[in-house]
Parts: sequence; C-alpha cells; structure tokens
Amino acid sequence: MRFLIILALLFSTPVFAGDSTRLYNPAANAEKDISALLLKAKAEKKHVLIQVGGNWCIWCYRFNAFVQTDTLLKQLVSDNYLYYHLNYSKENKNLAVLARLGYPQRFGFPVMVVLDARGQRLHTQNSSLLEKGNGYDDRKVKAFLQAWSPAAFLPELYKE
Repeated sequence: MRFLIILALLFSTPVFAGDSTRLYNPAANAEKDISALLLKAKAEKKHVLIQVGGNWCIWCYRFNAFVQTDTLLKQLVSDNYLYYHLNYSKENKNLAVLARLGYPQRFGFPVMVVLDARGQRLHTQNSSLLEKGNGYDDRKVKAFLQAWSPAAFLPELYKE
C-alpha cells in the first residue's frame, strides 16, 4: 500500500520549470528574455514571434506542434522569427510585459504577438482565427507567418 501511495505522489507531482517537455517557464524573466531576443533579432534581421499561453493550455501545445511538425511552417518560423513562449499562469501572469504588448490576453490563449527587432509591436493575432476543427489551418497559419515576416515590410515591394 505504501508503495502505491509513493507512486501516486510521484506521478501527481507537477513538472518542474526546467522540464523540456513544457513550453512555458513560469520562473522565466520574460523582460530579460525578450530584450535578448530583440538584440538577436536585430543581428539576424528577424522578427520576434511571441506565443502567449501556459502549460495548462492544450491549444498552445497544438499550435506549437503544428508549426514545428509541418516542414514549410517550421521553415517559415525559422527563417523569419525568433519564437518565444511567454508564460501566463497563476504562478506568473507577466502582467507588466502583457501591458506593454497591448494586453493581448484579451483574445484568449494562445495569442501571438509579432515584434520587430526594435521591440515595436507589429501585430497581435487571435489564434482562434487560425483554427480548423480540432487543430489549425495550414493555409491560414502560413498566410499569418508570411504577412508579418520581415520580407513583408520591404519598401521595394510597395513602389508604384
């Protein structure tokens, strides 16, 4: 009986922040992380794609898996963005960061925020508009990633 209780406790213990199977780290210093990403984005001529959500959010995991397992979407993210998972949970809601990002949580979770390399918010994406059935629509996600990529902001594309 004691053995069963110990097993139950082991399997019911929350996963620690260092667990690589978790997308979000409630203990992360989001301000510091995003500042470092912005420096890197500037050097690499990329944007920062922030996925706001939490380890409690099944749709957050679905979106991440969707873009990481589809070859084209994964390449679009890799070529154009630095991808960051910003935690929103009872342990750490990151309210100050979210306020600076224009309160994206108003759209539910996950919600994507695109920043340019200067830290200017370019777009907030309600992820429900990218859904299809119990997952995501590859055409809609591709269009979103392309529309907010650095290449979409090249002035030569808009000369008349």
